[in-house]
Amino acid sequence: MRRPLYSTVMKPKPAQLSSAEYLEWESKSRLKHEYVDGEIYAMSGATRRHNLIASNLREHARGASCRHGCQVFGSDMKVHVEARNSFYYPDLSVCCDSSDRHELYLVRPCFLVEILSPSTAAIDRREKRVSYSTLESLREYAIVNQDRLRVELYRRESGDRRESTAWRGYLLSEPDDVMEASCLSMHLPLSEIYEGVELPAGVAESEPPEYAAELALDLT
Repeated sequence: MRRPLYSTVMKPKPAQLSSAEYLEWESKSRLKHEYVDGEIYAMSGATRRHNLIASNLREHARGASCRHGCQVFGSDMKVHVEARNSFYYPDLSVCCDSSDRHELYLVRPCFLVEILSPSTAAIDRREKRVSYSTLESLREYAIVNQDRLRVELYRRESGDRRESTAWRGYLLSEPDDVMEASCLSMHLPLSEIYEGVELPAGVAESEPPEYAAELALDLT
């Protein structure tokens, strides 16, 4: 979750920062902040369901990563999207590139997950989805809903990873539906993603037309 950094959060909102100034400023902050082309947004806390889902995802991803020499990170590792001059904190990120070893952020992740809440839905589905699609290394981006059994999986279908428009979206909503992370050769049923998670009853999220059952996407 994130929100604009106003004076009620910490201090008066700073002027637009360069990426280097942001990294320096962030290293001294007690809170986490995302950076979008000079603007800074404070990250708020997460719910019990959010944390349980994140824990399940990390456990399965780490088990799969051992077979592929990959590294798995939680929500404290930043991802740098150079094409958008942005730094984000995904809820889960996987990197299988041995040359990507910066201490503060990743530049070549192959799999990213955001756990969605009502306050972050538009950001995760639009801003971050488009930004992440510019990462040449990225194969899949998953948005996991914390209030209902639902995963939106966006996969780069083309063999040419430079084609940021060659993506297709899949809507997963049944316990036996499988979320794939191809760089880990991981096929994870929704029943395992949501294991131990008590979902609220009667949640009926409105369905934007672009997220209907068949999501043919053009990320331009």
